[in-house]
Formats: sequence, structure tokens, C-alpha cells
Amino acid sequence: MSSSTPKVHVVVLPFPFGGHALVLFNLIQKLATKAPSVHFSFINTRESNCSLCHTGSHALSLLPNIRVYDAGVGKSPEHFLESAKTSYESAIRLTERESSLKVSCLLTDVFMLFAWEIARDMNVDWIPFWTSASYALASFLYEDIISDISRENKSKPDRRIQLTAVLGLSAMYLEDLPNEDLLAHDDSLMSAMFRSIRDVVPRATVLLLNSFEEMSPEDLVRAWKSKFKHLLHIGCQTVSFQQPSTGVEPEDETGCLSWLNEQEPKTVAYISFGTIASISAEDISAVAAALEETGTPFLWSLKEQFCAHFPPGFQERTSRQGKVVSWAPQNLVLGHTACGVFVTHCGYNSVFESIAAEVPMLCRPLMADHMMNGRMVEDVWRIGMKVDQVNGRITAEGMAKCLRMVLGGGEEGRMMRERISVLREKLAAASAEEGSTDKDLRSLVEIITSYD
Repeated sequence: MSSSTPKVHVVVLPFPFGGHALVLFNLIQKLATKAPSVHFSFINTRESNCSLCHTGSHALSLLPNIRVYDAGVGKSPEHFLESAKTSYESAIRLTERESSLKVSCLLTDVFMLFAWEIARDMNVDWIPFWTSASYALASFLYEDIISDISRENKSKPDRRIQLTAVLGLSAMYLEDLPNEDLLAHDDSLMSAMFRSIRDVVPRATVLLLNSFEEMSPEDLVRAWKSKFKHLLHIGCQTVSFQQPSTGVEPEDETGCLSWLNEQEPKTVAYISFGTIASISAEDISAVAAALEETGTPFLWSLKEQFCAHFPPGFQERTSRQGKVVSWAPQNLVLGHTACGVFVTHCGYNSVFESIAAEVPMLCRPLMADHMMNGRMVEDVWRIGMKVDQVNGRITAEGMAKCLRMVLGGGEEGRMMRERISVLREKLAAASAEEGSTDKDLRSLVEIITSYD
């Protein structure tokens, strides 16, 4: 084996649903560039790998020290987990045969908890990556305390109980927490996985957080640095700290950017509710009605089958006002000077992409950690607002009010933009050379190259 031949073999296992895989996808590109002596085997489902190529990040497969593999099946997380461990063990053995390298460590999404067992049996290190916010992980690690609070306040059905005594969650209420934390006590594989996070994650060799130390409560960071063997904040892996652009980019396959070029600065509402959560027909109709009533220019990323929920004649009446596409290059759209507000489900990746682009948010949380992210956006960072709901559904009147408040040139919208600009600068500084996340990323490179 020559000195230029890789001697370290890192197997990477993303969770193939939602935005999870994209985060590890981007991280591995950075690591492969910084550690050319390391061979990375990226194992993911075929469906998720195809989806990643659609993001425009297809350069991953072109890097000489990365090999992409398909493994695992399942259209739902539950179905996927039924056979994932066996399927991935076979895939890992295949990577060793094809690379002629024994595995040095497993770098995985935290949700791939079975990887800890595989790493233990192979006698290699397990490095899990928590792809959401640190406060979301806290809701799992302190689930026993939260459950006690929930039982003590069972008589209060609105769950408006603030978690002031829970480390890292003092800004949250019971109603903000993912249902999995308090209600997942059935026999499903997903429920078992959620319940295991508290006990399994502390066994990690290194815990990676997809965040910035400056964004986490100081007491939480101190506590976790003593709780975990090695804790690294490696930044938000889907954001791009680019300057706003008005040019047509090569990835403009759906014409989004050329359409945005024709709009006035900070006037367009970009609407996207992610790829995995289901937005209701009533919510789609309410957003559409509000856009039409206010005359707001809009770019809406929405799968074609959901367009049936628009009010009759909506697309015809608003053909000059807006554009509906099945997919949009989100980072580039948010970074365009015409983008004035982001109507979002509050997925963690989306929130920080919006911060990086300095675009305030109108939030319609749907599932998982969305409610927690929405709470941070509205009450802690004050860079957006949640749209009011009636019986669990947003209304056209509530959405119209929010659009006018953010885009109408008033004081509240102006203050949101000032606050998000300050926050963006903090994040950019943390990810810049010699910033906190840059240093932690270099520490991760040192760890994985030390297996040589």
C-alpha cells in the first residue's frame, strides 16, 4: 500500500428520511476534502441517494475518496428499521471487500442507533451525529424529568406548562415537545428507538452536534461536555453564508431564479413545507387565499398532487403574481434579493438556511421538532412568528395578517430583519476560519485521521 493510498476507512450511515441525509451528505464532502487520506463509504437507501442528487450536491460521488452504496429499503421509517441492521451489516462487509480496508469507525445519524451495536461487535468507534438542535436532543435525554412534569400537570389539557426546570429547555412548553417524547410508549420500532436515545447516545466515542456552541445555552454545553466523552459543534451543514444573488444560476432547472430576477427586492413570499411532513388541504387553501387577498408575489414549492387543494381558479388568477414549482433550490431562493419572507414548517435545516439568508419566517410547525424550532424563532430569537391556528388549522385571515406585518414595511418587520442580521453574523463568524465550528470540524478531522 503506497503512502497515497487511504489507510483509514470511515463508514457513514445517514437516516434516509426528511432532511437528515442531506446534513451528513454535506459533512462528508467537507471531511473528504480535508482528509484525502481517508476512504469514506456512504451507505444510504437508493431512494434517498437519488433525492440527494436532486439537491445539486451530486459532487459527492465525484470525490475520489468517497464511494456511495445503496442499502436498506422502506417507504416509512418503521418499515426501514425492520430490516435495516441486517441490510447495513451486509453493506458494511461489502465496503470492506471492495476497498480492501477494515472499517476504522462508524459515523452515523443518531437515529441509526443500531449502528452502536454494529460498532461494538466490530470493536470500532461509534461517532453519532445529532442533525437537529441541541434543545431537541435535550428533550430526549431528559425524557424522564419531562414525563414527571407531564404527569404532575395532567389536569391541564392545553399543556401550557413551561419547562423552566429542564436543562436547555427553559424557553419551551410541554406543547412544544415532539409527541415521541411523551406519547411514544407503544411497541413500534420507532418508539423503541426514541426511548433508547437517552441510554445509548452517551456511549458514543464522539457526539457531533449540528449547531453552533454560541447558539446553545451555556449551562447545557457545560453539562454535556462532562456527560459525553467528546462533544463537537460542527455547524449547520446545509446552510450557505453567501451574499444575496440576482443572477441566474446553473441549477435553475425550474426557472425559480429567473422568475425572482423580475421581482422587487424583499417582496416575495417563498413557501415550502418540506419533503416529509404532510400539510393539510385546509392549510394549503388558507395560504393560497391569503396570498391572493394581499397580492403578495409568491414562489411556492409544492408537489403537483397537492395543487388540487388550491381554491378553484387560484393558479389562473395568480399566474402573473406567483409561481408554483414541484422543487426549488432553497438556499439559492432564500439568498435571492427578491425573497422577503419564508413561510415554513420550521424544519431545523430550513430555519438555519433562512437565518443564513437573513429572511424572516412565518411558521406553521407540523411535526417532530418543528414546534420547538418555531418557539425559538418567535419568542427567543424574535426573527419571525407562528401563524395563528383555529382548531389546529391556520386561517386565511391569520396568514394575511402575518404577511402584511413582515412585508408591509412596518416596525415589526424591520426589527425582525435587524435581529436576524445580527444572528446571521454570529453564525457566519462561528463557521469562518478559526471560528468555533471550524475548530471543532478540524478536531473531527484529527480524530478520524488518527485511526491510521
